[in-house]
This record gives sequence, C-alpha cells and structure tokens, in this order.
Amino acid sequence: MQVDAFTRRRLEGNPCAVVFDADGLDDATMLAVAREMNLAETSFVLSPRKSDFRARYFTLDGEIPLAGHPTVGTVHALVESGQLDVGHDGRTISLEIGAGVIDVDVEIEDTTRVTMTQMKPQFLATLDPAVVLAVVCLEGADLVPGMPIQIVSTGTPQLMVPATGLDTLRRARPDLAALSRLKHDTGLSSVHLFCCQGATAEGDTFARDFDAPPEIIEDPFTGSATGGMAAYLWHYGLIDDPRFVAQQGHWMNRPGNAFVEVVGPRHDIETVRVGGYAVTTITGELIL
Repeated sequence: MQVDAFTRRRLEGNPCAVVFDADGLDDATMLAVAREMNLAETSFVLSPRKSDFRARYFTLDGEIPLAGHPTVGTVHALVESGQLDVGHDGRTISLEIGAGVIDVDVEIEDTTRVTMTQMKPQFLATLDPAVVLAVVCLEGADLVPGMPIQIVSTGTPQLMVPATGLDTLRRARPDLAALSRLKHDTGLSSVHLFCCQGATAEGDTFARDFDAPPEIIEDPFTGSATGGMAAYLWHYGLIDDPRFVAQQGHWMNRPGNAFVEVVGPRHDIETVRVGGYAVTTITGELIL
C-alpha cells in the first residue's frame, strides 16, 4: 500500500510505501524493496513482540530508528486494511519501531488522523555556523541571531538550522558533497532549515529538509525533524505557544501540515507530539 501522509488530499504530503506481513524478509531484502519503491521511507509491518503493532522503517540507505511520515502512513494503512479497529471514539495504540515503543493516537474523521508521541528530546552537539552555512549555501545574516545550530533528536538526530524567514528558505540549496561529509563527521540524519512563518495562513512554521544521495535530496515532509524543530523552538523561546501547525513541502508541490504539541517546561521537555492526516493512493501486491 502507498499512503500520502500529513495531508487530506491525494498526491500531496509525503508518500510512504507500507509492506504488510514482512516477517519473512531479511534486512537486505527490505533495503532492496525500499530502493525499488524509491521513496524517502518504506515501512515494513511485522508481528508484534511487546506492543500492539511493530514496524521497521527503511530509507534508500538503510534502517532509520524513528520517522514521522512512515508512522502516520503505517497506522493509516493498518486502519484501511482492517487490521486496526479504531471505533467511533478513537484509540491509542503502542507501536514498536527501531527507537523503541511509542504511543500513537488514532482518530477517524473524513480520513485517518494519526498523532505520534516521540522520544524525549535530546539536545546534542552544536556545530560551527560557517561550516553549516557552506553546506546550505547561505550567509550569516540568514540565521536567527544568537541561536545555536544544533543536532536535536526525538529518536533520530537531525540538525536544526533556524532561518530568518521564507526568503532565506527559498534561497537555500544543499551542497551535496559538503552535506555528505557533514553527515559522515557528525552522524546526523538530515539538515532541517526552518522559520517561524507559514507558507499559508494556516501554518505557523515552514521548513525544508535536506539529505545527501543515495537518500532523497529534499523530503516533502519530515515528521521526526518536525519534532526536533518543535523542541528547539520551545526550548530556546522562539515560540510562545507549545501548540502550532508546521508546514513543509509546499514549494515541491507536495504541501503538508502537521499538528504539533511540545509537552513539558522549556528547560525539561518531556516529549513532542506530531500528528497529521493520511490518505491511500495505491494498493497492490509485492511479488518477490
């Protein structure tokens, strides 16, 4: 099944392939299938061990411990396939992924609405702005003054780069060789540029997320990085309300929206909740 996540409209948001009954697949086969799908991530649903459901997420380069749009897509696919009964009042399930077991809230409106509770944010290494600016082809004036460029993880480490506004984000472009070196040197998963402006009146933030080959160079919507971004914004006082709408993908013709909530005080955030809608675009049989 292929699902568009963080959208109510087909052919928008971020597409994710979901493969059911994957217990018999080894890691090499899962990676080969992910490359065949050629999407940012492919989800493999397996028999649960210590939770209601279990899934593994693979990018084009290997397994990733936590990701947002595959979580939204996988849970939607479980509902659509009849494997998850939500009922009229919604339901909270436990989902085992690479990073551990997380809680996921599921509601049915005109389509499925899925909200994941991410891991407690970790504020990791800060990087030299000059190095990072060279990676995204921007200048010092394009960054929010006084704010660190920092790796933040709510299950997957991503680099948070606070930009001055939408114009800065439009001008950003990744130097892929430099980005590949930065990933190798730091262990980060992607570079997440963001600003406190929405692409439309509905949004409060907008972001672009860059990666290096063999991964997808720009992700339409990055749910895990949205969690890290939310933790960063709240921790450093760049937002006044811990609940907001994050937007991404609009300039790629794949607009996506997420409903975000940071839980806990600024100095000791407990978790970040990231949610969105999903719709099915493709159903079929995988022949191996």
